[in-house]
Formats: sequence, C-alpha cells, structure tokens
Amino acid sequence: MSLINWVKTHKLVTALLLIVAFLLFREYLSSTSGVSLTSRETYPSESTDVSSIGKAESPSFSLTNPLKSKTETSTGTSDRIVIKNSNLSLLVKDVQKTGDQILSYAKNAGGYMVSTSYNRPSESPFATITVRVPTEKLDAALSHFRSLAIKVTSENLVGTDVTEEYTDIKANLVTLEKTKAKFEDILDKATTVQDTLTVQEKIIYLQGQIDSLKGQEKALEQNAAFTKVTLYLSTDELALPYAPDKSFRPNVVFKQAVRSLLNTLRTGGEAAIWIGVYSVIWIPAVIVYFIYRRWRRKKSPPTA
Repeated sequence: MSLINWVKTHKLVTALLLIVAFLLFREYLSSTSGVSLTSRETYPSESTDVSSIGKAESPSFSLTNPLKSKTETSTGTSDRIVIKNSNLSLLVKDVQKTGDQILSYAKNAGGYMVSTSYNRPSESPFATITVRVPTEKLDAALSHFRSLAIKVTSENLVGTDVTEEYTDIKANLVTLEKTKAKFEDILDKATTVQDTLTVQEKIIYLQGQIDSLKGQEKALEQNAAFTKVTLYLSTDELALPYAPDKSFRPNVVFKQAVRSLLNTLRTGGEAAIWIGVYSVIWIPAVIVYFIYRRWRRKKSPPTA
C-alpha cells in the first residue's frame, strides 16, 4: 500500500520514471540485435555452381557413373540420374579449425565451397558450412567429416531422381535441333528479303530454346556429379539442429536452466548500466520536480 500511496502523491515523478524506462528499454533492444558473420570464398557460388566452373577444371560428363546409380526394376537394372544432398550436425572442439579442415578437404577432393557462416565467435560459437564434393567421393568425404567431430548429433542424405526430367530435355533437344536444321535448309532457298528475315527469326528463337535446354541439361549433370553437403558445427550440442534421442534428459534441462539464469543476470546487469548512463537525464528531472514541489508548498496558504 505504501508504494501505491507514494505513486499517487508523486505522479509526476512516476511519469518521468516510466518515460525514462521506456527509452532505456527501446535503446537496449536496438543495441542487442544479433550480428551474423558471413564469409565468401572465391569458389563458385551456389546459384551459379552448375555453370561457372572453368572448362579446364570441369569433369567430362557422360551417361555413366557418377551421374547415374544402379536401381533394380521389374525389367532388370537401369541407369538413373540422382541428385544427392546431405546434412550433418557436428559437435566439435574448435569451430573455426574444423571449418577450415572441411573447406580444405573439399577443395583437395575436387569440390568447392558454396558458403560459410560463423556466429557468436567468442561465446558458444556456431557455424554453417556448405560444400560440394564429387559424388563418387561422397562416402569418403562424409566419413572424414564425421572423424572431425566429438559427436555426430544428426545426419541425413536425400536423393532426388531426375532421370525423367533429364530424358525429356534430351528428347526436346533432338526435336529442336531437327526443326532448326529444316529452317536452315529453307533459309538457303529463300529468295526474298521478307522470307529471309522471317526464317532467321524462327532460327534465332529455336536457338534460344536449345541454349536454355542445354543449360538445364548441364545443371542436372553437374548437380548430380557434385553432392551438396551442409555441415552445422558448434561446441555446444544444444545449439545444433537435431532431434533429441530421449524425451527427458535431465542434464540438458539443467544446462538450459543455467543458461537462462545467466542470460537473466546479464540482461539485468546491462539494464542497470543503461539506467546509470541515463541518470544524467532522470536525476536532474527528479531534483527539479522536488524543488518545484517544495516551492509550491511554501507558496500555498496554510490550512486552518
């Protein structure tokens, strides 16, 4: 009750304190927003990895391994084109060192880096690294990446069969090439300028379609030849994306509780610092208010 009475008798001070608290809270929120450190190397990026590799370094793609995996069917064994993607969550001792080892291995294996991202380098460091490695060396690469970890908290490998899409592209290319050849024969026999221009427009249009399909064909070939592997690294198991193997883990709950307590204490300490810094505003305001209140009391006539 004493607090309520004090608020009632000091309404102006209460209003000033609320305003200062609001300003502090807003400044605190804006100053504690997270920052992610992201680095890029001079390897082909993910959006252009299917076309930006130099011709001298690109493997010669064919309709044989590694673009195809053997699959048993009702009629026997047929070749399939499968694009693979893998994800691993690794608990490691040193995030930066392990990340460098992963990038070095991928490069030496004939692959390349797609992206790297390092967060909280000084406190519970976490990194996301994406690389592409030759599909025929995938098993060895995954085995090496596992050996760099204290514990593998999760792992998955997903394959997408694009054989039908690849076959359709091949068939469409054959049709377009034949059609283009016919128009080229017509162009040789054209006698008027109008006929020549019309046929040339058709040929240019067909060539654009052919180039587009060839780009899609090459993209499928290179994505099948280089498997994308995404690795999540951290020194803290709770920071990694994974599904717990047990529904109730007391040690995990204890770590979460301690972390929550430390975060609360840190938040309170930071708020106290903000209040102290802003004291140059609210302390003079409170002093002025009390001086004004005392002056009003002196001027007001005494009550009978």
